[in-house]
Amino acid sequence: MTYKKSSIWVIFVIICALITGIILGGQLSNNSLGRSFFMQNKMDVILDIIRDEYVDSIKIEDVSEHAIYSLVEGLDPHSTYMSTEDVKLTNEELDGQFGGIGITCFVYQDTIVIASVVLGGPSSKAGIVPGDRLVSINGKTLEEEDRSEESTWQTLRGAVGTTVELGIQHRGASQPVTYTILRDNIPQISVRAAFQIAENIGYIKISDKFTHSTYDEFMQAAAELQAEGCHSFIVDLRMNGGGVYDAACKIVNEFLPDNQLIVTSKGRAFQTMTSISDGTGKFSKNQLVVLVDQMSASASEIIAGAIQDNDRGLIVGRRTYGKGLVQRQIELSDGSAVRLTVARYYTPSGRSIQRPYELGNAEAYNQEWLDQFDNLENFSVENVEFNQSAAYKTLHNRTVYGSGGIMPDIFVPLDTAHRTTYYISLEENGVFNQFANEYVEQNRDFLTQFKNYSALLDYLKKQQLLYKVVMYAEANGIRRRSLQISRCYTQILQSTYACILRNVYGEQAFYPVYLYGDPAIAKGIQAIQKELASPQAVIAMKYKAIQ
Repeated sequence: MTYKKSSIWVIFVIICALITGIILGGQLSNNSLGRSFFMQNKMDVILDIIRDEYVDSIKIEDVSEHAIYSLVEGLDPHSTYMSTEDVKLTNEELDGQFGGIGITCFVYQDTIVIASVVLGGPSSKAGIVPGDRLVSINGKTLEEEDRSEESTWQTLRGAVGTTVELGIQHRGASQPVTYTILRDNIPQISVRAAFQIAENIGYIKISDKFTHSTYDEFMQAAAELQAEGCHSFIVDLRMNGGGVYDAACKIVNEFLPDNQLIVTSKGRAFQTMTSISDGTGKFSKNQLVVLVDQMSASASEIIAGAIQDNDRGLIVGRRTYGKGLVQRQIELSDGSAVRLTVARYYTPSGRSIQRPYELGNAEAYNQEWLDQFDNLENFSVENVEFNQSAAYKTLHNRTVYGSGGIMPDIFVPLDTAHRTTYYISLEENGVFNQFANEYVEQNRDFLTQFKNYSALLDYLKKQQLLYKVVMYAEANGIRRRSLQISRCYTQILQSTYACILRNVYGEQAFYPVYLYGDPAIAKGIQAIQKELASPQAVIAMKYKAIQ
């Protein structure tokens, strides 16, 4: 009997303890949920307080946009928040096309002049040609504040399938003609130039960034060069800030034999991705030189890193930017987006080429890149400091370094002898383009009579253009500096010729003239002509003979 009472009492105590535990657990859980709920909505609470209590009336949407921007920007130098308009523009850039009518223009004597027309685009089909004046848009005569390249560009862009009405004054016509233009997809070409730069050597310029169409553009350009007899390639990635990851991997695949690592991406919540060559590359046995500089970043560095680490070709130029982070664009319900860093990528040797950064200190990160100029790194290879703790080995045992961009196999310093501060002033202030636009506009009927750009170039070389450019610059606030002009007059004329030719014949006429004598290209040509850019020569490091 005593045993039964004792057992009942024990069971009663256990049941009470369980009930008490459930009650306390529920209260703790509710408290935790309450704290979690409050923390998750703390920003909303603060925004409500600001809206209700702040001394001045403000648009709370503007405050929240700024707060989100600051939050994301504080994570790392490449995570960012994008407004709805930013998302639209970014997607158009990466898609390689946008809705428009296919023209570029410039301001000349208070009028908008058509500078170029995309062949086969909406304006070209309508009969608009370079040299025509744009006098009205949608029946509205352009006021002074609307007469700018940026304002006109924004007005003419729009959704594909919509229309815009243009008032066009043709050259020699007494009255403007009205055109109703149907907007269409206008391709943004990323392969800006492809031509035979030396005997049997093809040059391909991938400008600005990689888009979804870059690989197809590249393959078309390379195939055309092969048909012309080019069996070696110089791929120029200078000033290319990156872009579409897959496009870079596909281009690398064309130069690698089967089963070679291209790039690996890893992140905390990111499924590891590895890209490996599949053996279908059309140029796996061709000599290859890749040109890079301090502005080559991200996707450009994927190409440079894969070619270097697999000992496939030569990297020529200056140390690259050092961006080894992968962003994912997460779109929000209002059309805005967060471009969030979700992974790091690693070259085939296993190195991360991302420059070091501190959380929330993007200013110091950007300053460190600018310091490359102050410490003369871009002017002499002796000034380049390597992180010895980040040394890696290529496929065939060459030493390379991570943690700060990709150091080229052949270093080419910045040209300080000819790129004087006077020349840089002309370039940065757009003098070459502006002078070329006005020169062509004044002489268009005559200049368009030449059978090709080579014939026009021969004519331009006989004109007194140096004096005209210097006087034009002086009239626009750039003081004449005779000593510096004597050092850089060849570059001034070369840039002037190139910009005039582009205005008349397009990009394909610009680059062969603008790049003539380029020291990095000259090194690339020299390496190829000496058979130093093949895998066998790279492995043996024979390129060191022309450093």
